[in-house]
Amino acid sequence: MPRRANPLRFPVPRGAARFFIALNLAGAVVLGGWFVAQPSSRQSEVRRLVENTFERDKRVTALDVAWDIWHLYYADSATGRIAPGDKAIVYGGAPRPGPGANAPSFRVLTNQGYAVGYSDALGNPVWAAYHVRDLPRLPTPAARPDKFETDRRTAARVAPGDYAASGYDRGHLAPNYAIATRYGATAQRETFLMSNITPQLHALNAGLWQELEQKIATSYPARYAEVWVITGPVFGATPKKLRGGVAVPEAFFLIVIDEHEGKLRTLAFIVPQEAPPDADPERYLTRIDEIQRRTGLDFLGELDDAAESQVEAQRATWVW
Repeated sequence: MPRRANPLRFPVPRGAARFFIALNLAGAVVLGGWFVAQPSSRQSEVRRLVENTFERDKRVTALDVAWDIWHLYYADSATGRIAPGDKAIVYGGAPRPGPGANAPSFRVLTNQGYAVGYSDALGNPVWAAYHVRDLPRLPTPAARPDKFETDRRTAARVAPGDYAASGYDRGHLAPNYAIATRYGATAQRETFLMSNITPQLHALNAGLWQELEQKIATSYPARYAEVWVITGPVFGATPKKLRGGVAVPEAFFLIVIDEHEGKLRTLAFIVPQEAPPDADPERYLTRIDEIQRRTGLDFLGELDDAAESQVEAQRATWVW
């Protein structure tokens, strides 16, 4: 019986096929020549980027590779003068109360994988900071802890039950997955201390906020080797309070910091509690200056004044 032709198969002209093959070969030659011409540090970065596209858990695409090569090496989206000092967890020095009248009072609590500035008056962390490095393979973390714990270092002694039937999730600032995969099971359990928890609406906690946390835990370190994060709540003038005096934020801030070739670049977000789960994070990009104005905190104090002013006044035009 004669084979029936496939009506959905369209013949490709031999000349067109040869053209596409030649175009791909030319592209490979150009990219190969560009790679060989780069200094060894850039070759290592590009090699790591390409290798990470084959690691599914790291969420790096070929488009990310091309985009990052352009922006890291040619678009010049970073500023000079990276921060000195200890950057094991906090970048540019621990946040501190700013000069404004709304500056919160807090004390710093340090854990294995993150640090927080905790306000007993608000029953909340007012900031949390952590550092995430790339790893050859992301380990499978220990099982998620089944309970939250009161932090006995605090005077407020907020209990997990203070959130019960409140309509708010117990939202992590230093996230479970990022800390568990970099610092281990003990550090993971510390993320379930109530000193790391703030009231978040479920749609945000399980939606856009989770998306940003996962990008920070997987894609960003895979693409940039390491990133630093400072995050926290934004309170209104008279915040609503849950049981135990826990203040409810009206929004949350997130600052992502990357060093590259001696330069510094940042992403800064203010995300409202009511942000839709599928919202484009680009709509919430802002300046660190604005976060400082809204929170009363002062960031990146270890930078010299000129560099600090320059970094804090910039607003990223796109989300990495």
